[in-house]
Amino acid sequence: MPRILLVLKSNYDAILLSIALVGLAFGTTLFLSGASGANAAWAAGTAPVLGGLLLQIARSLRRGDVGLDIVAALSMSAALAFGEPLAGNVVALMYSGGQLLETFAAGRARQEMSALLGRVARTAMRYVGSTLHEVPITELVPGDRLLIRQGEVLPVDGRVASGQAQLDLSALTGESVPVQVCSGGEALSGATLVGAPFDLIATRPAAESTYAGIVRLVEAAQNSKAPMARLADRYAMAFLMLTVALAGAAWALTMDPIRALAVLVVATPCPLILAVPVAIISGMSRTARIGVLVKSGGMLEALAQVETAVFDKTGTLTGGNAVVTAIHVASGFSEDEVLRQAASLDQASSHVVAGALLKEAVQRQLVLSAPKEAVETAGEGMVGLVGDTVSPWEEPNS
Repeated sequence: MPRILLVLKSNYDAILLSIALVGLAFGTTLFLSGASGANAAWAAGTAPVLGGLLLQIARSLRRGDVGLDIVAALSMSAALAFGEPLAGNVVALMYSGGQLLETFAAGRARQEMSALLGRVARTAMRYVGSTLHEVPITELVPGDRLLIRQGEVLPVDGRVASGQAQLDLSALTGESVPVQVCSGGEALSGATLVGAPFDLIATRPAAESTYAGIVRLVEAAQNSKAPMARLADRYAMAFLMLTVALAGAAWALTMDPIRALAVLVVATPCPLILAVPVAIISGMSRTARIGVLVKSGGMLEALAQVETAVFDKTGTLTGGNAVVTAIHVASGFSEDEVLRQAASLDQASSHVVAGALLKEAVQRQLVLSAPKEAVETAGEGMVGLVGDTVSPWEEPNS
């Protein structure tokens, strides 16, 4: 659902919930105080929710979908018709509250996934002769030579034309440490360039790229239904007919229409209408927040049956941060001094390994010096001055 429609639906659901809540509270106040008008207040809190639900049912029927929300509409309608507006107001409150909760959960899920969808490149710098032109990625074809600038996300799959490329593949593989791809090596769309600019030769159109496939999976997951929800829809007609038959039988045997209303209220399947979609959407939102993309609601539901998981790549199981596990030094050096010099120089770097060295130095309460003339070469490391010494233990190029 587009973001603007999601916002509008959220506002609409909030209005209906407010009407149902105010009607219930006002009617209850009038009833407890002994004043008249309680039934009118409860009916006023039910009617707008019922009207909105009937419109939703009409749209679903035009698409050929018969849902369990028809039972909720029958419950509210029967409550108003039989003079029991309080029961109708309670069902209206539950239904409108559940709708708002589901819309809220869907919005949260979209927000969690927006970081992934927002990484999709829209344009690319393509060589035309000896000049560069910014073009939409839809115009790219295999064989195009592209300039990838530092910090950019690769728009298409390709190979490194020359030199080396330092790529952050965490969005694709979960690997937290940047990977160095040499000339002729494959570079996948969705990776982020963290090193020096390089030229990329496109090997696939944007629509067939690796990252485009991931985006399609995410969008399909947002619109998918879990097996439990599909099962409820599949038997909705049978459940509806059974409910109506039982309500009719209760009325016929007792000659009391309130018995039929009781059957309809009890049969209103709020857990199936509301709880299942909210649980699935919330689960997908939570997994997206920790960097796990679920292909569909059915996949998430199937995880409940998993007893053993087999992974084919250790990079996807990392914590996302490098840590210092051991320091090996040459004779004449101490661990703390080596770490102090390395961490001092790495204050000028944003590399994940530099962050690990800084964290270890802080934990050891080492006093760091300000680095001077620091030069970082992608894929090779850093050279610079720490105090009066050269770090790391080799003369900088001059």
